[in-house]
Amino acid sequence: MLNDELRQFLLELARRSIQHGLQHGAPVPVDLTSLAPELQKTAACFVTLEKHGQLRGCIGMLEPVRPLALDVAHNAYAAAFSDPRFAPVTAGELEELSVHISILGEPRAMTVASEEDLLAQLRPCVDGLILQDGARRATFLPSVWEGLPDPRQFVTHLKQKAGWARDYWSPTLRAYRYETEQFG
Repeated sequence: MLNDELRQFLLELARRSIQHGLQHGAPVPVDLTSLAPELQKTAACFVTLEKHGQLRGCIGMLEPVRPLALDVAHNAYAAAFSDPRFAPVTAGELEELSVHISILGEPRAMTVASEEDLLAQLRPCVDGLILQDGARRATFLPSVWEGLPDPRQFVTHLKQKAGWARDYWSPTLRAYRYETEQFG
């Protein structure tokens, strides 16, 4: 868990990265040597942008591959300019954006024999969920429960996000749950 000061720093870093992207077309450079050790640790995060309460971009990593501060800077930039669902953020929108950061805990494999079994194991508002089968993979952060509070709807929409049919199930389908530290 990060303290309020470190959380505020990351939120400001995300905003600076979007501003830097508007001016330079790249994420803001991050000097890791000057940062608190918690921000230098390898971690995975998602940065979600909202405009007037509506999703405006969301990009992240499921596996920790770079220091947390660097992951925030890169994901904020990508959420603003590379989310394929949205046009790139403009300078005029910057002040209207709210920034949310979700730091992912380690995904844990779930043992599920069926979709009913998966639904019974899910913890609404707690679990983020990854579904994977072959090369297709999709995730919903725990915050998605706010808009999809019913576990069946949550799973159905996640399957559709992955490109599968609403009733898709396969014995090779894998499910992973994770928790997040969310702020912003």
